[in-house]
Amino acid sequence: MLKKDRVAFILRRLNELYPQPPIPLDHKDPYTLLVAVLLSAQCTDERVNQVTPALFTLADNPFDMAKRDVETIREIIRPCGLSPQKSKAIKRLSEILVEDYNGEVPADIDALETLPGVGHKTASVVMSQAFGEPAFPVDTHIHRLAQRWGLSSGKNVAQTEKDLKRLFPKDSWNALHLQIIYYGREFCSARGCDGTVCDICRTCYPDRKAPKKTRKA
Repeated sequence: MLKKDRVAFILRRLNELYPQPPIPLDHKDPYTLLVAVLLSAQCTDERVNQVTPALFTLADNPFDMAKRDVETIREIIRPCGLSPQKSKAIKRLSEILVEDYNGEVPADIDALETLPGVGHKTASVVMSQAFGEPAFPVDTHIHRLAQRWGLSSGKNVAQTEKDLKRLFPKDSWNALHLQIIYYGREFCSARGCDGTVCDICRTCYPDRKAPKKTRKA
């Protein structure tokens, strides 16, 4: 199967399986999404959704969060891991939003990436899911599947993002990155599929016999 045929099949199959993929992190506005995505680094979405109700009861906007002490934030988010760094980042980015943006999360990826604890992936998620701007956040699931499906050489997540943006229509990006994540969790997980098991892997590479080795991000 040629790459263009793989792309067309993958897009069609994912749209069939996940026609309206929900945003996995519970939130009510761009600020709560930003904090939730920050917390999701090296943590499951399920765990984040267990932690954020208590955190957002403490403070669900940058004005209130900026007034909370780091230790209080840290104690609440401890189950998410990396709590010392994440608690400091949440407090400081809240202060910056108040000081520089009137308490609003900027709808600008470059501005988002300057905030503490906010890298390119987190900023891309916020641009996509909070503001509806075309973006293609690439996490470890997407990085792995892009290699299994022959869509990217997989040298790093930055290259994978460029490759996927080049292959898929821009108006599909926001839904597609969620669809790939859901498919990876359900059918093509790191342990559940080795490149020869799930429907998409078998359809794209019917003659593949040996497991597909993938590079880590």
